[in-house]
Amino acid sequence: MMPRINGKIQVQIVLCTWILISSCTKDSITTTPITPEPVEDIVFLPVVVHVIHSGENLGTGPNLSKERIIRQMEILNEDFRRKKGTRGYNDHPDGGDTKIEFVLAKQTQDGKPTTGINRIDTSKVKIPDLGYNQNHYAQYAYWDPSQYINIWTTPLPESSKCLVLGNATGPKTDLPGTQYLALPGPNDSEGILINWIHFGESDIDCHARHGRTLTHEMGHYLGLLHTWGGKDCTFNDYCDDTPAVDKEVFGTTPFIGCAGEKIMLGNYMNYTHDEVMNIFTQDQIARMHYVLKNHKGRKALTQSVGLQNP
Repeated sequence: MMPRINGKIQVQIVLCTWILISSCTKDSITTTPITPEPVEDIVFLPVVVHVIHSGENLGTGPNLSKERIIRQMEILNEDFRRKKGTRGYNDHPDGGDTKIEFVLAKQTQDGKPTTGINRIDTSKVKIPDLGYNQNHYAQYAYWDPSQYINIWTTPLPESSKCLVLGNATGPKTDLPGTQYLALPGPNDSEGILINWIHFGESDIDCHARHGRTLTHEMGHYLGLLHTWGGKDCTFNDYCDDTPAVDKEVFGTTPFIGCAGEKIMLGNYMNYTHDEVMNIFTQDQIARMHYVLKNHKGRKALTQSVGLQNP
């Protein structure tokens, strides 16, 4: 997740505590058990974007335009597919095409056609205040998480710009470090929250304006940790091809991390500026595919009715 919070915004501590603090080591015996293998087929995953707004006109403020939502989906796929000619391309020897693509849902849970965009006017719905978390926004709309990736664009005030970006629940698997993800409880909702200001491309005065907040959070949703993990040179993100670092990585300037090795500034699982993010590594890709094969809910997404025309 990418938390940015100050006292002016009453956002629950969950945004801070959900920071993933685990990682991988180059020397420890607890490195990832996954051996990266070529992925032949593209895996498609269905997404529903719940646009939570307060009655604004379509395309105004939190009531995001269809064009902006579609562009965000394009960016997500450019990043995950390492598409040439886009910001998501890199030629790093450890980088790769994840072979994962995201599709706006084509049908609802009851078989009706949908654009994958679900708009909810909060001025017409009264719900209990559960704080800034998935359980709160699921009261407005929540589609079966084994069939859809639920994304809520949240109607925070403009003063939250560059302070609150997004967060995501993670999958519980037997992978090392999984316990440090934001794992939902038995009765908790799961999905991704993105501050509407940071959903898609915009000209806001902030480092997070090119749609990479969703790329980062989707990485968490599919089991990836921050590159620095527990801020310990021994324990990072359980991916041997991401250089070990023992502190959060921000900004646009690379520095030397653990063992005299330069950090991977452009990794999507940093807090770096959108403009420099452009890489998932082979080990990170292997970890995500392990989740898609072994987590019951994430695996079910690959066969979702949401991918099929009604």
